[in-house]
Amino acid sequence: MAERQHELGSAELEVLKTLWDIGPATVRDVLNQLHSHGRRLAYTTVQTLLTRLEQKKFVTSNKSDLAHVFRAKISRDRVTRSRLDTLVEQLFDGAAGPLVLHLVRSERLTSQEINELQRLIGALDPGPK
Repeated sequence: MAERQHELGSAELEVLKTLWDIGPATVRDVLNQLHSHGRRLAYTTVQTLLTRLEQKKFVTSNKSDLAHVFRAKISRDRVTRSRLDTLVEQLFDGAAGPLVLHLVRSERLTSQEINELQRLIGALDPGPK
């Protein structure tokens, strides 16, 4: 599936994130999860969003029971990569380095994130041989 073929709207992304978090779910399950996070949507709105996501091939459903069960067909990582690729291309002319530098300079990182970043940098540049 070509990620850029269909862009995700913010409400669609929110529903997809819910499926990533809770796994396969009915419309009611997704609705309840959204409500628990303070997002008030109507049942029919969630149903429409899930139908759109299925048409765009981001979601699949099992319609063998009375309540249809939806599940994410595309991973969070794949959507993240696609959106970041677009961002890097649009803002940094395809160069990821300036984005990484900007994030490191402007965002607070946890100790765990700093350690992971150092590990990744070490793997990229093992130093003199």
